[in-house]
Amino acid sequence: MNFHVLTLFPEMIENGMATSITGRAIEKGAISIEAINIRNFAFNKHQSVDDYPYGGGAGMLMQAEPVYLAWEAAVAGIRERRSHTATGEVHSGAGEIIGEMSPGIVIKEKNQVIAGEMPPCTIYLTPQGKTFSQEQAREFAQSEDLILLCGHYEGIDERVLEEIVTDYVSIGDYVLTGGELAAMVVMDAVSRMVPGVLGNDESAGTESFSAGLLEYPQYSRPQVWHGREVPEVLMSGHHANVDAWRREQSIIRTVQRRPDLLKTADLSNKEWNFVRQLKKQIKEEKNE
Repeated sequence: MNFHVLTLFPEMIENGMATSITGRAIEKGAISIEAINIRNFAFNKHQSVDDYPYGGGAGMLMQAEPVYLAWEAAVAGIRERRSHTATGEVHSGAGEIIGEMSPGIVIKEKNQVIAGEMPPCTIYLTPQGKTFSQEQAREFAQSEDLILLCGHYEGIDERVLEEIVTDYVSIGDYVLTGGELAAMVVMDAVSRMVPGVLGNDESAGTESFSAGLLEYPQYSRPQVWHGREVPEVLMSGHHANVDAWRREQSIIRTVQRRPDLLKTADLSNKEWNFVRQLKKQIKEEKNE
């Protein structure tokens, strides 16, 4: 999986993604992250990429051309990498070798798009997008390359968005200073779906939202902490009972904290009866 981030602050992407699980995944080549500085494609000595919006209004707007040229560089790099994977070389659009293929974070300069191929998925991080979900993370993880566009100021000229963006994604109903934090959230979630990223391949399948339910509570040593004991079933060594307990706890936690998720949960008739009993109990407790 290869991420290509169009940003005004590549150092945020570098520092944020080079640690913990994603950092280790980069080191072993499970994912790669390329930060492309949009300012490198400005047409002025100050490398400014913003201007006043037509029609007036507060704030500045990111201009279309620098964003488009940065996107072109990402697409060209993707196509060149794919065409030279066998040799392990990365070429510029003009055919010049700019470096050996290796996993990691790269700052890319200007490049040219090679025509004749469908461009990769381009995600614009915006509060106006579809709310990001685990299902979306799984879908994005099927792609070989993802381009993520980070906006700033009052946004980006609509014309370039119409031309290059395939997916509008929001991480929640609130406004951030820029798209970098949102891009890192998406990359982190998607990375966890990529084989080889997590130390335990079962982890992604048992986490919250993986089956339409929240994850069950978990415990570690010591067996007793602040007078609270680990549930006895987890000490039994009986795997079938442990699995049944965990499933039940996932249902209970989902009913209590995120009942909206039950609309798409895959439950048996017996489990749906259990859900109805829980909801009735919760309603009665509220009325007391």
